[in-house]
Amino acid sequence: MSFNCGIVGLPNVGKSTLFQALTSAPAEAANYPFCTIEPNVGIVAVPDERLEKITKFVTPERTIPSSVEFVDIAGLVKGASKGEGLGNQFLGHIRSVAAIVHVVRCFEDGNIIHVDGKVDPASDIGTITVELCLADLEAVQKRLANLDKFIKNQDKKISERAKISRPILEQLEKALGQGKAARSLGLSKEDLDAIQDLQLITMKPMLYCCNVDEESLSSGNKFTEVVAKIAKEESAEIIFVCAKIESEIAALETEAERKEFAETIGLAESGLSQLIRAAYRLIGLRTYFTAGVKEVRAWTFTQGMKAPQAAAVIHTDFEKGFIRAEVFHCEDLFLLGSEAKVKEAGKFRVEGKEYVVQDGDIMHFRFNV
Repeated sequence: MSFNCGIVGLPNVGKSTLFQALTSAPAEAANYPFCTIEPNVGIVAVPDERLEKITKFVTPERTIPSSVEFVDIAGLVKGASKGEGLGNQFLGHIRSVAAIVHVVRCFEDGNIIHVDGKVDPASDIGTITVELCLADLEAVQKRLANLDKFIKNQDKKISERAKISRPILEQLEKALGQGKAARSLGLSKEDLDAIQDLQLITMKPMLYCCNVDEESLSSGNKFTEVVAKIAKEESAEIIFVCAKIESEIAALETEAERKEFAETIGLAESGLSQLIRAAYRLIGLRTYFTAGVKEVRAWTFTQGMKAPQAAAVIHTDFEKGFIRAEVFHCEDLFLLGSEAKVKEAGKFRVEGKEYVVQDGDIMHFRFNV
């Protein structure tokens, strides 16, 4: 599974400014469409107060956070599915990510050109949705056109898989043709497995990121209300960020300066921190910790993983020779004050191969290879 999140949207909605602030990397940003052609990629540390708290209890030599990858994908325009605005390249980049952050312009500024000449979030979202649906529709129709060949295949597995996929593909064809995202169909795990190799874009989880002005950060505005309604209908998440402010904060040299600046404008927490955590969870990622005097570290695992698979995140040998996992939750450490007291309180556990790792677990693996 890829651990990355693609940032998409129309040209000039603030995607590259947001990416630059996220990664403090110089992604090209300019006031004209198609500034970003090749995707910029950045690895971003995931803000986690729990890691900071564990560090205070353990006082290690070093602390290493978990991370997530963001991909800044060039602005899509109407007709992208047919190649407009280098659309085929851009759609290909989107298809390779695990989840999508859709940046929507929710501010007015006559100095920043809107590709359609006006700020209209519903229209902007509609344009992107239609293009992504059309791209998926093309992939589904190609598969349907070749399905009989697969059904007649001498390999029974290939033949059965093709038979199972036909009604699913027909259902998808109808929905996508109506401009409805594939994820809106609520397909079962079995159905999803049957079409997994299609890598449908509209099956990916979506987060709407409203790029607002400073005045709208706390309560939103008429534009964010429109986005909120659409997000609710799609069961998607929504977050407010002011890319302009975040880029100013990111440009400061020290963490202390950034915190002071944020506090002076009434920000309890950076919008980017909220965005990073939301994207991390959107992909289905969770965090467990290892804690020792040499290192306290946050490890990324996929929700639902069992202990041996989570151990393999550290090293494959940990899974191959897995014996047991010694586990307690970070909240128990915060409450009781030390690992010794966690043990005294009976909160320290020994778990086997079937243990499903929980977000926030502090783990030590025993293995033998």
